[in-house]
Amino acid sequence: MINLDPKIMTRLSKNGIPQKEFENLLPLPHDLSLELLRARGLNILLTETLYRLETALTPIDDTLFCIVDIETNGSKPSHHQIIEVGAVKLRNGHIIDTYESLVYCQEIPKQIQEITGIQTEQTLSAPPLAKVMHELRLFLGDAVFVGHDAKFDYNFVSAMMERIGLGGLLNRSLCTIALAERTIESERYGLAYLNDQLELYKEATHHRALSDAMTTTKLLKRTLSLLPHTLKNAEELITFSKEEKRLKRMKPLKKAVKEVPEEGERK
Repeated sequence: MINLDPKIMTRLSKNGIPQKEFENLLPLPHDLSLELLRARGLNILLTETLYRLETALTPIDDTLFCIVDIETNGSKPSHHQIIEVGAVKLRNGHIIDTYESLVYCQEIPKQIQEITGIQTEQTLSAPPLAKVMHELRLFLGDAVFVGHDAKFDYNFVSAMMERIGLGGLLNRSLCTIALAERTIESERYGLAYLNDQLELYKEATHHRALSDAMTTTKLLKRTLSLLPHTLKNAEELITFSKEEKRLKRMKPLKKAVKEVPEEGERK
């Protein structure tokens, strides 16, 4: 298994690593190592004498984003599983493909059934986890993984990939909560709240995977239109989402206190 520590990733995402130095870090021949890393979603390119992440060389408009949302039967990847996945591919503001599937599951807590509307009977006839994860791996490719609270979706998907024998995700990731906090003034940043306030996706069905992925896609498009012009590539965008100062949250509007009418004024 090939893994790159955070310091190496930081160098690859910024100024790059000299060819000989980087190849000496790899446990296998460099061409095989690069192919294995790309199969897990990380594309590293040799430019002249430096290795760099493809996302450090790709303009934001040309970056392929894959917006992913999942529904699960619990919060712990070690004990639970994905029951539905939805994904949208976006490049230069255009949706180029979508993917969705329920996942075979024998047990969904009643509370989750009520929240998602996904019944156990539906998932009993759905494709097995291995099939769906293989399909999602191919669909995702080496795109930037985008999610609303991306850490949860990314870690859960990565754990499911490992569960079925695929390597965990190495795709670069971007969180639309973090990006929205730095580009949009709002009282709250939950997906349903932002959808209502910004009128992102009128056909939304909250807590269904493809619908939430589509809402997140429209939020991503909105935030990308508000970025500083100084941001050039996908790595600068990712850094901006993590390190730029958050906007001040809007204070909730105070509800007007109704005056009690005088006795003679009451209807």
